[in-house]
Amino acid sequence: MRRTPGVAVVTGGSAGLGRAIVREFAARGWDVAILARGEAGLEGAAADVRRAGRRALPIPTDVADREQVEAAADRVEQELGPISVWVNDAMVGVFSEFLDTDPADFERAVAVDFLGFVNGTRAALSRMKPRNAGGVVQVGSALAHRGIPLQAAYCSSKHAIKGFTESVLTELLHDGSAVTLSEVDMPAMNTIQFDWVKSKLPKHAQPVPPIYQPEICAKVVVDVAERPRRRTWVGESTVFTIIGNRLGTRVADWYLARSGYSGQQADDVDLPVLRPNLYEPSNEGDQGAHGAFDHRSMRITPQTWAIRHRPFVYSALGVAAVAIAALSAGAVERVER
Repeated sequence: MRRTPGVAVVTGGSAGLGRAIVREFAARGWDVAILARGEAGLEGAAADVRRAGRRALPIPTDVADREQVEAAADRVEQELGPISVWVNDAMVGVFSEFLDTDPADFERAVAVDFLGFVNGTRAALSRMKPRNAGGVVQVGSALAHRGIPLQAAYCSSKHAIKGFTESVLTELLHDGSAVTLSEVDMPAMNTIQFDWVKSKLPKHAQPVPPIYQPEICAKVVVDVAERPRRRTWVGESTVFTIIGNRLGTRVADWYLARSGYSGQQADDVDLPVLRPNLYEPSNEGDQGAHGAFDHRSMRITPQTWAIRHRPFVYSALGVAAVAIAALSAGAVERVER
């Protein structure tokens, strides 16, 4: 099934990966509603959509507030039309050891990073299911499968999203609904998240290398929105993290205990951080999609190319299998002679 362009909603669409997703939707002919808190980022994202010749609707929304999310969904359908795709991406972060994290900060992060997805999914499905059409895409993470130090709130939320999504997906299947629910698990990305996260680290917070540019990941999200798949892993590091953790959890525990602290702090970035956006938007201008790590971020990788070109890859593998079988048969025939 291929979903044709219609109306897409992107939460957290004002910056980082969400901003890249907004741009990718618009470039493919979608009208886009952007739900976020920062006014400058909202207007910047809307301008990106309009430059692509599509309709944009920026709506100031705190996704942790269920009523705000419902009101935003109503406005989208009134002004743009029926929602075809809803992408849950909004997030905030706290970088510190669990016992050093203020309980209110932890709860706020979970309210946005998990309950924000719950609120968005409820708003989307309550409108899509009666129409028996539409899809929700959850932006997940490799950290939905493997927790790391210093990000207990974020890792908890991503694990919760995975379980929540699997539960709701089985309900949709039980009901025979045509509405789709997908999760796309991401690697570390070069986004503004690491400039406005609330951090107690002595150095600038960074994504655990290898680092991917958000545009790579945004393309996969929109691919899944247009051709729904239930689960997608993005990036070699995501694949290695998930499989490696399944094969050797104790080894992963040991490795992260030794390297997880230094791996999340940058020695080569001296830029000042922005005001944390945990409770309020930073209001320090339009930050766009990228963070401080352009100098060492990947723009394309074999794994992301392969998952975006599955038919070609499957065809090539099929041809290779036939060729190997033919060569093997020829070798057997020569031996028998």
